[in-house]
Amino acid sequence: MSDDHASTTLAEPAATAAASRYQVSPNDALNVRSGPGTGYNIIRVLPAGSFVTIFCQTPGTTVTGPYGTSKIWDNIGSGEFVSDAYVHTGSDGYVTGRCG
Repeated sequence: MSDDHASTTLAEPAATAAASRYQVSPNDALNVRSGPGTGYNIIRVLPAGSFVTIFCQTPGTTVTGPYGTSKIWDNIGSGEFVSDAYVHTGSDGYVTGRCG
C-alpha cells in the first residue's frame, strides 16, 4: 500500500555531534599550549593521530605544519590551545566560532 515510513530515515542527528571532532596529524605529536601562540607554556603533548574537539578558534602566532601555514589556534579545552596547522579540519579558515 503506502510507504509512509520512508521519510523517517533522512535525518542523522549523530553526525552533527561528531562535526566538531578533528584528527591531529598522524605523523606529529602536538604541543598543547596555555594560549594561542608558540610563546605560551606547553601544558601537555597529544600523540600523533589523536582526535580533538574544537570549542572555538582564535588568531595567534603563525605556524607552518602538515596542513599548511595558519595563524588560527584551536581551543580544545579550558586554557588549552593547539595550532590549526596540525589539525585536519578540511579548511584553511575557521570551522567554528571565534573564542571570546
